[in-house]
Amino acid sequence: MSALIKVVAISGSLRKASYNTGLIRSAIELSKTVVEGVEVEYVDISNLPLLNTDLEKEGIFPAEVEAFRHKIHGADSILFASPEYNYSVSAPLKNALDWASRPPNVWGGKPAAIVSVGGGHGGAKSHYHLRQIGVYIDLHFINKPEFFLNAFQPPAKFNSDGDLIDEDSKHKLKEILLSLKAFTLQLQGKNGNNYQ
Repeated sequence: MSALIKVVAISGSLRKASYNTGLIRSAIELSKTVVEGVEVEYVDISNLPLLNTDLEKEGIFPAEVEAFRHKIHGADSILFASPEYNYSVSAPLKNALDWASRPPNVWGGKPAAIVSVGGGHGGAKSHYHLRQIGVYIDLHFINKPEFFLNAFQPPAKFNSDGDLIDEDSKHKLKEILLSLKAFTLQLQGKNGNNYQ
């Protein structure tokens, strides 16, 4: 059996019943049941202090930042659940991106995927800003499929706890994980073209 691909999943929303965080919970469940060879771990960014380089002491970061950077460094790939705030990524997500890009940049060379949920276009504009940020910090995003989910069009997509209940959306999320798996294997120099 091939080695397990470790995916760190980050939600840009801090709200308790966040639909974006609900996508991550569903991705974790899919990785345990239908997407073999992938382990998704949710990493909470709510405890990160606002970026302030005065907090760096002789190359040492605050403990919460060190722990976060360690998780990113140890991941094979990244799954972002990126809500759209004012046509862009959320402040908590941008803060996390900036902390982990401080030298040495621990995002560098990692494959990544983006999912989002919201009204209108389902958070699509946040994807493109996140991709722009990724260019500078050397993240490599999958191009297809894309995942933008309008949570307010029937049928219901989430329950009152923010859990994804729509089977079609779960299938699309599964396709994201399969594409991320294949791309990760490709970048690692392994055969990543065989979907399971």
